[in-house]
Amino acid sequence: MRTIYMDYNATTPLDSEVRRAMEPYFERVWGNPSSVHAIGRSARSALDEFHYRLAALWRCRPSEVVFTSGGTESNNLAVIGAARLRADRGRHLVVSPIEHPAVRDAFRHLVRKEGFELTILPVDSFGQVSTESVIQSLRPDTILVSVMAANNEVGTVQPVAEIGRICRERSILFHTDAVQAFGKLPFVDIHQFEADLVPVCAHKFYGPKGAGALFIRSPLQPLALQMGGGQENERRAGTENLAAIAGLVEAFERFVPRPVFDPETLAHWTGQLGSAAAQIPGVILRGHPTQRLPNTLAFTVEGADSIALMAALDLEGICASSGSACSAGSLEPSHVLEAMGVSEAEANALVRLSLGRETTELEVESVISHLPPVINRLRSVSSRIR
Repeated sequence: MRTIYMDYNATTPLDSEVRRAMEPYFERVWGNPSSVHAIGRSARSALDEFHYRLAALWRCRPSEVVFTSGGTESNNLAVIGAARLRADRGRHLVVSPIEHPAVRDAFRHLVRKEGFELTILPVDSFGQVSTESVIQSLRPDTILVSVMAANNEVGTVQPVAEIGRICRERSILFHTDAVQAFGKLPFVDIHQFEADLVPVCAHKFYGPKGAGALFIRSPLQPLALQMGGGQENERRAGTENLAAIAGLVEAFERFVPRPVFDPETLAHWTGQLGSAAAQIPGVILRGHPTQRLPNTLAFTVEGADSIALMAALDLEGICASSGSACSAGSLEPSHVLEAMGVSEAEANALVRLSLGRETTELEVESVISHLPPVINRLRSVSSRIR
C-alpha cells in the first residue's frame, strides 16, 4: 500500500539541493565561529555570509537577522524577550486565541510567572481577527501585540499588515508568527508583515529541522533567553549550527521568493477535497473559504474524534493531522476551533489535510475516494458505542 503524505504543514522533506548545500559545513568548514584561529575565522566568514544572504532576501540589515533552532525558539525569544524589554513601559499584552503553542504558552508564562496582563482577541467563525477588535483592545500600557500571519490548523490568513500599522502608529511592538506563510504565500520582503518581530522555520519549506531565524527590527533588542555567550549580537547564546543555517538560507533562497507550494494547483486540489468532504453527512469545513493557505483544508466530523480519524486514515495509508504537530497525542480539543465558536465535541474531531510539492492528482483522487467510507465507518462504530 502506497503512503499518501498530506501533513506538509507539520514538516516537509529535506530538499536534495538544500542537503547538498549543507554538506561542506559538516566536512570542511567545521570550526567554531567564535574561535580566533584560522579554522574559526573560516566558520565566522561563512556565518557572516549567511547573515548577508538572508538579509538580502528580506531586504533588511544583516544585524536584524538572528539565527535560532527553529520556530519555537524564535517565537519564544520574540514574545518573552520583547515583553521583558518593555516591561518598564507597561505590562499589558494582546494576543489572538488561535496562536501556535509556541506563542500561546509564552504568553501564558508571562501572565502566570511574571505578572503581565493579557487581553485575548476574539475571532470570527472563520478564525479571523478584525482590526477593529485590535484597536479596541489597546490600552496606554499595551507594549506588545501578537497575531499570526496564517493559522497552522485551519489555514486562515490574518490582516497582519493592517494590524502592524495600527501598532506602529501607537509605538506598540507587533509580533507575527509567519512560520506557515513562507513558501505558501507571496513574498516580497520581510517588511510586508509590518511587524517588529517575525520568526522563520526552515523545515516548513524543505529546509532542515532545527534551523530557524528571527527578524528583529532595528534598534529593538529583546532580552536574550539563553545565557552563556555573546553570539548573534548577544541575542542568542550558543555555538551556531552552520550546517543548519546553510540549509535554512539555501531553502529560503530557493523556495520562498517563488513559493514552493504552487498556489494555483494546490488551491484547486484542496478545493476538490473540500467539495468531496462537504458532501459527506456530518462533515463541516473549517477556516476561511478564500483567505486561507492554498495548500490547507480543515474539517470536522460529527460523531467522531481526531485520534480515531487519524488512525483510520493511517490504516489506509493517508498521513493527515488533527492540528498542530506540537500538540500531537493531546486529548484536548482544538483551541483554534473552540475560539471560532465550535463546540468541544466538534473541536475534538478536527482533520487537517495539508498538501505539498510532492502531492499528485492521483493522490488527491485516492483520498477523495477513501474519505467517505472511512468517515462513515467511524461514525457507525461511534454511534453503536454510545
